[in-house]
Amino acid sequence: MRKRTFLSILFAAVGLVMIASCASQSKASVSAKNEPYHLVVLGTSDIHGNIWGYSYEDGKETTNNGMVRLHTYVNEERKKYPNLLLIDAGDAIQGTIMTDDIYNKNPALQHPMMVAFNELKYDSFTLGNHEFNWGIDTMKKILSQASFPVLGANVKDKNGNYLTGRGHVILERDGVKIGIIGVVTPDIPIWDGGKQGIADTIFEAANVAVKNEIKLIKDKVDVIIVQAHMGEYAEFDEENGSDSGDQILEDNPEIDILQLAHNHVVVNKTHGKTLVGGVRNLARDVARFELILDENHNVIDSSIDIIDLKGYPVTTTLRENKLIKEAHEKTIKYIRGGSGDGKGSGGAALGSTTAKFQPKNEIKGIPEGKLRDTPVMHLINKVQLLNSGADVSAAALFKDTSDLPKGDLNYGNIFDIYKFDNTLYRVKVTGKELKNYMEWSAECYNQWKKGDINISFDPEYPGYLYDMFLGVDYEIDLSEPKGSRIKNVIYKGAPLQDDTELLLCVNNYRYSSVLKGKGLVSGKKEWESSSSIRDMLVDYIKNNSPLKPEVANNWKIVGVDLMKDDPRRAKIINRINKGEIETPYSKSYNLFDN
Repeated sequence: MRKRTFLSILFAAVGLVMIASCASQSKASVSAKNEPYHLVVLGTSDIHGNIWGYSYEDGKETTNNGMVRLHTYVNEERKKYPNLLLIDAGDAIQGTIMTDDIYNKNPALQHPMMVAFNELKYDSFTLGNHEFNWGIDTMKKILSQASFPVLGANVKDKNGNYLTGRGHVILERDGVKIGIIGVVTPDIPIWDGGKQGIADTIFEAANVAVKNEIKLIKDKVDVIIVQAHMGEYAEFDEENGSDSGDQILEDNPEIDILQLAHNHVVVNKTHGKTLVGGVRNLARDVARFELILDENHNVIDSSIDIIDLKGYPVTTTLRENKLIKEAHEKTIKYIRGGSGDGKGSGGAALGSTTAKFQPKNEIKGIPEGKLRDTPVMHLINKVQLLNSGADVSAAALFKDTSDLPKGDLNYGNIFDIYKFDNTLYRVKVTGKELKNYMEWSAECYNQWKKGDINISFDPEYPGYLYDMFLGVDYEIDLSEPKGSRIKNVIYKGAPLQDDTELLLCVNNYRYSSVLKGKGLVSGKKEWESSSSIRDMLVDYIKNNSPLKPEVANNWKIVGVDLMKDDPRRAKIINRINKGEIETPYSKSYNLFDN
């Protein structure tokens, strides 16, 4: 009798413990064993229209990127963590012929990027600067197709209302409440100030906007995530850091996860208790954040990994989607000469060339197009001069491998040499201002030192920031430090005087972000093209085929001795070209180094 009573009491006690445990489990969202809760967050950004894993300008499948590979990884993670968060930090709807030349010019169509994002079941999206490229109304029409919240805490209309309707969203996963705040670089008016609606839009300091949003949600959430479409360091506002991820962290240490974007570089670090991550472009990587929470939803541990999608197989679900498949086929038809956008020919009838426009690189991975005048850059600058009526033109080789092949040209070839949908500006400058601009451009090179067998490039200066000029003759002396390299500038057969006035043409981005953003030019634009530079190139090719490769050879690099007579140089270059040793892109091989 006594034994039975003891067992009854024991079973009753166990029952009470189980009930209490279940109640605690329901409240704290932990496992039956009261284990810590794992919150997994997958962050993407800067996908730039790359759904298919396909280079439209090359007509080739890629092997290391695309939402079709991203989908594979997300599916794998969802099997392990069904309640994970999938979020994106902007620059989605721009970047391919499909997005830029068909769907963004016809925003009433269902946008393939929104179809893809909806298919992957994104939980939030934060505006990127390239979402604004076609003006506010177009952006709103496209993003209205999203089945998830679109965030822009620091972007407001003239009445002070969020442009996207919200600056944050609060989501719940198994009882854990997560606040997600989205901000974009406030520098958009510098680049796209002339686009529809931008002048009437308020762009606030990102760090201040984040602080204000945190005040609204801090008592309502367990975890704070900030998506910031900007880099770690200030791009323009070095004094106040309004466009800086670092300043967001400095002002808001309570953030658990900060996702950076915009610069297309991998970031993987911890700042205090905050995980900080960023990925490259075109869905090449995923940032995987993991927070471990105790029964009271306090973060007790955390980790971050950047997942490289190279080698991941393609998930065919996106490619089988009717709308995405139609968009892909329509783009290829447009490139090959069909009416992909319903407005005319896309490419095969554009024209032809008599030979390739880019010389072969002496050293694998070191673009000749940035070491001397080439037909590709001569063509772009020539077309800009013809359309603008300017005296001098400046343009960049956006991609090191850009080329026009021998034979027939289609629209993909034009996109290859001019990737962005820029317009052309003309501005009056002085000789001194032009030379200062040229010095800024020449900063992309590393200084040559004795024994260097190749010219190399400062990794802090992306290739698209290096402009080459037509309309003046000049030399770049790489034995000199930055700021003192431009020599012997000749304009109309005579040395260019500081007080000489001349007309310069540049694309709208370069005018806003460099000429004005860095205070290099005091004058204002006096003319803007009604069509894009890419469209100008299309028209020129149509009217002047077959094109012959032309160069002016109006500039050259001086002050270097690349040791071309030394047999050791030839051996090193041979090994580079065979892939046996690394390409010396950001640091020269030096024969005198140990």
